[in-house]
Parts: sequence; C-alpha cells; structure tokens
Amino acid sequence: MSLQQIKDILAEHNSEALLADGFEDALIGVADVFNRPPLAVYNRDKCLDILMNRDGMTDEEAEEFFTYNVSGSWVGEHTPIYVTLWDKD
Repeated sequence: MSLQQIKDILAEHNSEALLADGFEDALIGVADVFNRPPLAVYNRDKCLDILMNRDGMTDEEAEEFFTYNVSGSWVGEHTPIYVTLWDKD
C-alpha cells in the first residue's frame, strides 16, 4: 500500500486522523479499532531510524525523543498508533 493510498483511506474514513509530521516514510497502514474511526499506523523502528539519520541522533537520543515527544504525545482519539514489528527469525 502506498503512502497516498493510506492517506486516501484515512481521508475517506476518518478525516480527523492525525499524521506524525516528518515520519511519512514510517507510515505503514491503517488500524481498524473497534468502535473507533480508523487510525494511522507507523513502524516504530522506522521512526527511530528517521530520527537517527535525519536528525543525527544516537540510538539512545532517538529512543528518548521518540518516547517522550512522539509516541508519548496523546492528542486525542485520533492520535496515530506506533507498532514494533516482530521478526520471527
């Protein structure tokens, strides 16, 4: 699914869904949550990579910044979801 397809789905089904500015490359899909509108879903590890590569942060700096300023920022029921993908191997 492309970035534009994800944005189109959110625009159609939840025009109030919030996106995380600067993390477009980490947007991976849309979450269907029972009794709530669809939400944007981001790959947490990709978000951390963006902070390290774009902003020159260390692993620890990126983790601290992300936890406090991104995933830790509740801005209402349309707040994005951040997932850690599990690699079975």
